[in-house]
Amino acid sequence: MPTDPLWQNTITYDGVELRRADTMLVMGDGTALGGRSGLRPGDPGLAVTLSGSTINVAAGVSALYRSGQGLYRAFVPSATTAGTLAAAHATWTRLDLVYLRVWDTDVDASGLRKADPVYLQGTASATPALPSPGANEIYIPLARITVPQSGGGSPSVLDLRPVTVAPGGILPGANNSPPNPYPGQYWDDGTNLRRWNGSLFETYGPLPTWQSYTPTWTGLTNQGSGAQSLGRWLRFGNTVIVKAALIAGTSPSLGTNQIQVSMPIAASMSAPVGMDWLGRGKHNPNNGSAWTPLVASLVRGSSTAIVYGMRTSDLGYVDPGDAGYVFVANSSMHIEITYEV
Repeated sequence: MPTDPLWQNTITYDGVELRRADTMLVMGDGTALGGRSGLRPGDPGLAVTLSGSTINVAAGVSALYRSGQGLYRAFVPSATTAGTLAAAHATWTRLDLVYLRVWDTDVDASGLRKADPVYLQGTASATPALPSPGANEIYIPLARITVPQSGGGSPSVLDLRPVTVAPGGILPGANNSPPNPYPGQYWDDGTNLRRWNGSLFETYGPLPTWQSYTPTWTGLTNQGSGAQSLGRWLRFGNTVIVKAALIAGTSPSLGTNQIQVSMPIAASMSAPVGMDWLGRGKHNPNNGSAWTPLVASLVRGSSTAIVYGMRTSDLGYVDPGDAGYVFVANSSMHIEITYEV
């Protein structure tokens, strides 16, 4: 069906046409004609506070989307009151709602065309629930007020203001994962910067820092009294770098069993079957002999790497004890491996 494109001479526009076109100004909601309601990220506007029993709402601007009606742009020009908090119930807690409403008589038959904050008292209960405005109301929530039972303490305010951004903007908030994201869309989940690659959100930040962990070493006959296990790891997106060391205590025994060391995160299962990750290391016998090499092998899906030594007869990789490696007090094994998670 033909429509009226905006800002052409001689065309008369109605409110619905203008509001529907305004949805281009904010992030979509996953529907073809939709938009995301809310305030600008970091905006102090429309914050709700209590002064005794008076409910105060700060000045501010917002966008309110209504399906079929488009995007209402509304503002509160100066600090105002939304009403007086109702008295506490004698026995139960109550949840009240403060919201910004747009009154549009064409939609809600209210006879009004305005915007202002509204206070809606909830019902006190053993399991209180937040009240809901009428089905025809155009609104965004601003705050929840928890009113304890009489004598149970002071009421508290929980901020409920949603946020929105212009198309292409980075939407913040752990619970604000964009619906129907497009490839290249960014989202700040409150901890990391994420980018949609067409199938999932990849992590791009913050900058990683080295983390400590205590590796578990198995397979040695005896690590020795007072042995030390040390570990550090760093994650870049889906790549992890691990450094692990075992320093023998007194009276250790290496034995000839397979030696394994735990990783802080399991390896990815997405690698092809049969593919594993290889790391390198060194074994310090602490008896005046030269250091000898180690190899760490980690298979897909595993959280434990196998540690091999080098047999001198054929340069084959075998269990360190089978390679003749020596383990006395203060001997040590060090491995470093990079793998996919």
